[in-house]
Amino acid sequence: MALGEGEGSDGLLKAQAHVWNHILNFINSMSLKCAIQLGIPDIIHHHGRPITLSELVAALSLPSSKTDYVGRLMRILVHSGIFAGQTNNENLEYSYILTPSSKFLLKDHPANMSPLVLSILDPILLMPWHVLSSCFGQDEPTSFEMIHDASFWDIVGRHTEIGNNFNVGMANDSHFVMTLVVREYEVFQGLNSLVDVGGGTGAATKMIAEAFPRIKCTSYDLPHVVATLAESAIVDSMGGDMFESIPHADAVFLKWILHDWGDEDCVKILRLCKEAIPSREEGGKVIIVDMVVKENMGDQELRETQLFFDMLMMVDFGGKERNEHEWQKIFQDAGFTQYKIQPVLGARSIIELYP
Repeated sequence: MALGEGEGSDGLLKAQAHVWNHILNFINSMSLKCAIQLGIPDIIHHHGRPITLSELVAALSLPSSKTDYVGRLMRILVHSGIFAGQTNNENLEYSYILTPSSKFLLKDHPANMSPLVLSILDPILLMPWHVLSSCFGQDEPTSFEMIHDASFWDIVGRHTEIGNNFNVGMANDSHFVMTLVVREYEVFQGLNSLVDVGGGTGAATKMIAEAFPRIKCTSYDLPHVVATLAESAIVDSMGGDMFESIPHADAVFLKWILHDWGDEDCVKILRLCKEAIPSREEGGKVIIVDMVVKENMGDQELRETQLFFDMLMMVDFGGKERNEHEWQKIFQDAGFTQYKIQPVLGARSIIELYP
């Protein structure tokens, strides 16, 4: 078929621009990383009022020859909604302000996402994406393991800066999400005990314990992870392997754990969860915070975010983000009879799973 035959030039040009947009989409991520490394969100925040381009360049201690560079960086970040711009009515000088999104990048924000930006966009963690197509024809479970000959967790453990950024970012996420969960949803009501499987730094477990002092809370993770935790008066810590056993409690809590694993491993984990809790009549349940992918989600950016995460799980962990049918299948295979999904956490949901 000859180029353009049967198609209008406008449609062809739009299609070409669509492909260009995909080719260059990484620039959004790298521009965001650059702004964080320069400290731009905090500079705007501490300026106390809208900041002009010249004021921003001065605050960055950059040579004036880079003013054009900073202006172009800010232009794309304003376009993508990270920052906003406004014009002074007196002298028509353009200035920049924070948006709800860029407030999540401030160092003193309790849910600061900057550490996650710096870890996920680190060159070491981006390398597997360059060999993704090769992974499809190989036996290695992930392109991450194919290029690094090690798991994601091994690499994060070896590289201190990446590991620290990732752990801090995940702890900040726990603080943000759990603030909403304990404040607005009654999933922990009536429990006497709870074990947080894959509890990591214990941030989520501590928030549950503070909100519900009557619940005996335990953070459960690998022994070398638990060994780094400070002693707590309200949270017990226990080392172990979730593929071998899970401590007994009224409820098992799994926040962003199951998406790291394939279906067979998820079934293993959930079967052990079922053994660890009492019957539903006695208050037993598993509480899951994870994504439930929707095919017809009204918010297209949320939908795209879920699909991005699904690819991230495939490349780095060999896991996946699941739709309701896929969740239902692993629940049934693990021996559970009922579940309830609340799609109330943006791209994520709260799932209550009953034996």
